[in-house]
Amino acid sequence: MDIITVYGTAFLVMAIIFGTYMCWGIGANDVANAMGTSVGSGAITVMQAIIIAAVFEFAGAFLAGGHVTATIRKGIIDPAPIINNPELLVYGMLAALLAAGIWLMVASSRGWPVSTTHSIVGAIVGFTMAGIGVDAVQWAKITQIVASWVVSPVLGGTIAFLLMISIRRLILNTDQPFANAKKWGPAYVFLVGFIISLVTMFKGLKHLKLELSIGMSFVVAVVIGLIIAAIGWALINKVKVDETADRDFHFASVEKVFTPMMLFTACAMAFAHGSNDVANGIGPLAAVVSIVQSGGEVAQKAALPLWVLLLGGAGIVVGLATMGYRVMKTIGTKITELTPSRGYCATLAAATTVVLASRTGLPVSTTHIAVGAVIGVGLARGVGAIDLRVIGGIVLSWIVTLPIGGVLAALFFFTLKGIFG
Repeated sequence: MDIITVYGTAFLVMAIIFGTYMCWGIGANDVANAMGTSVGSGAITVMQAIIIAAVFEFAGAFLAGGHVTATIRKGIIDPAPIINNPELLVYGMLAALLAAGIWLMVASSRGWPVSTTHSIVGAIVGFTMAGIGVDAVQWAKITQIVASWVVSPVLGGTIAFLLMISIRRLILNTDQPFANAKKWGPAYVFLVGFIISLVTMFKGLKHLKLELSIGMSFVVAVVIGLIIAAIGWALINKVKVDETADRDFHFASVEKVFTPMMLFTACAMAFAHGSNDVANGIGPLAAVVSIVQSGGEVAQKAALPLWVLLLGGAGIVVGLATMGYRVMKTIGTKITELTPSRGYCATLAAATTVVLASRTGLPVSTTHIAVGAVIGVGLARGVGAIDLRVIGGIVLSWIVTLPIGGVLAALFFFTLKGIFG
C-alpha cells in the first residue's frame, strides 16, 4: 500500500501519458482500418475521414464505450492474488499500455493493419504470466475473446457477402440499375441508422443512466433509421446520370448513388469503433486511476471517470490524423478493388459486427472484422478478385502481435518493478 501512497501521482501521470500514447496508436492503426474502406472506395477523402472520426469515434467512446472497458479492465486478470500488492497491477497496466503503444507505432509506420485488441490483451496476459503467475490469468475469458477473434471476421465477411449479393440482385443486375439504386438507396441507409442505434440502446447507455425497454428501443431505432433514411433520400435524389462516365464504366452513375450512402456507413463505423476499441487504451488507464484514487484498493468494479473517456477519444483522433493514411492505403486499396457500393457493404457489415460485439462486452478486433468484411465483398466477385499475398502478410502480422505484446509488457513490468519496488 505504501508504494501507491508515495508514488501515486507519478503513477497517474505515467498512466495518462501511456494511455494517450496507446490511444494514439489505436487512431493510427485501428481507426485507419475502420475508415480505410470509405477512403479506398473514393467515397470520402482522408480529410473528411479525420473529421468524421473526430465526431463519431468520440461519440461512440462516450455513449457506448463502458461495457468493453469493464472486460479489459477486470475480466482478464483474477485480482485475488494481488489484493495485498496492488502496485503489481499498476506496474502491469502501465507496462501493457506502453508495450501495446510501441507495437502499434511500429506496425502503423509499416502500414500493417494489426489488432489493437490483440496488442493490449497479449500485453496484459504477458505481464500477468511473468509477474503474478499463470493461474492469475482468467483463461476462460481469454478463450472467449480468442474465439470471438475467429468468429467476428467470419460474421463480418458473411454479412458483407450477403449485402453485396442483395445489391447485385436488386440494383446492379437489373434493366435499370440507376433507377433501382435511387429506389433502394434510402432503404439501405435506413438499415445503417436502425442497426447502429438499436444495438447501442439495448445495452450501451447504462453509464448515462438511460435504460429503455426492448420495445421502446425498437421504436426509437426505427425513428432514428427513418430520419437518417430521409436525409439519405434527399442526398441520393441530387445525384444525376453522368453519361460520359457511364461510357467508360457501365455502373459509374450507380456508384455515384452509393457515395452519399458511404457517408452514413463511415459515420456508423467510426461510432462502432469508438464504442469497442477505446476500451483498449482506457481500460488499463481506468484500472490505474481506480487503484491510485482508492489508496491501493483493487476493486472488481470501478467508476469510469468521464475525463478518461474524453482523453481516449482525443488520442484516437490525433493518431488517425498523423499516421492513419498508411494503414488506410493497405485496407482500402490493396486487398481487393473497392467501389462505393462494395465499400458500403464492407463498412456496414463491419460496423454491425463491431457494435453487436461491443454490446456483449467482447473486445473483438475491428481490424479482423474490417478485413473479413472486405474479403467477403471480394468473394462476391470470386476468389480471383482478392490479393491473397496481401492477406497472407496481414495474417502474419496478426499472429506475431500477441507474443510481441506479451514479451514487451513482461520486460516493462520488471523494469517498473525495479524502479519503484
